[in-house]
Amino acid sequence: MSIIKFHQDLKVFQKSFDVAMIIYELSKSFPKEELYSLTDQIRRSSRYVSANISEAWGKRKYEKSFVAKLTDSEGEARETQTWLLFALKCNYINEEQFNNLNNQYNQIIGMLVNMMSQSQSWCSFSSVNKEEK
Repeated sequence: MSIIKFHQDLKVFQKSFDVAMIIYELSKSFPKEELYSLTDQIRRSSRYVSANISEAWGKRKYEKSFVAKLTDSEGEARETQTWLLFALKCNYINEEQFNNLNNQYNQIIGMLVNMMSQSQSWCSFSSVNKEEK
């Protein structure tokens, strides 16, 4: 296990950031008429997963705020899954791409749920360095 000092050290942050970048690259091929709708929405929601994890890390001193930001992150991950389904049904991505990304978001959601269920240990400052579970 690695020592967690910064939000960028969190596996869930790294995974969500990487998946958001994959979505960004895929969405470049979406039709121009989707630029201000599906393309914008899927990029925003996928990026907010990581952004909310960053904010949660910064609010660990306050357990309820920590959990609230992780809950926001989970919600954004689920929203991204919905936009991915729209992209699949509109034939902007194929089934393999959808399944891969959807499964990755299920893993991210699982990691977030685990962090929320163990929020007390994440918010404890008795030890300066944390190890991600």
